[in-house]
Amino acid sequence: MTPDANALPDDGLDGHTMDELADYLDRGRTPYDASIEGSAACRLALSGMTRLSELTADALANQATRDPARDEPWIARLLEAIRDEIRPGRDVPISHPDPALRLTLTEAAVRGLVRRTGDATGGVIVGRCSLDGEVATPGEVVRVDVTCAIEFGLPLDATVDLLRDRIREALVQHTELVVGDIDITVDDIYPRRDHHHD
Repeated sequence: MTPDANALPDDGLDGHTMDELADYLDRGRTPYDASIEGSAACRLALSGMTRLSELTADALANQATRDPARDEPWIARLLEAIRDEIRPGRDVPISHPDPALRLTLTEAAVRGLVRRTGDATGGVIVGRCSLDGEVATPGEVVRVDVTCAIEFGLPLDATVDLLRDRIREALVQHTELVVGDIDITVDDIYPRRDHHHD
């Protein structure tokens, strides 16, 4: 019998599991757990799980009633992307006027920035994000690869172009990366959100 990967402690979660974090989130983050709240990786995972919950609750409710089996693999892929996002990855340098100071962002923080930017773009849910290139070397060109799902009915090319522009703008504003290509793969279309509430 293969153990459930969500029930095994993840080295990147400071000894906690995704299941523990999901339960903690379901309880409204109460009672307060200092070992979870004191862990940057756990807080990042909780943030990702919260975004996933918000996105899937509205965006997928109609589809889930029509074809619930379809959503399971898609949600599993998003959870895997969240697991990948919490791994710190490489250091991304940030310059400072004082040469004695060495400031960095983690690669996970940059991926999180890309994810939040995508999720804030109407009708887009970001899946995976990877940075290809020497992110630790200032001035080196970095390629960004993103997968996403787009809401049914949105113009595909225009939505992808908008997402690409917003990702580039966010990376220029918040990092010192030299961004080359931003490759976006649309790997799913999700049902239009129901904007009418009774």
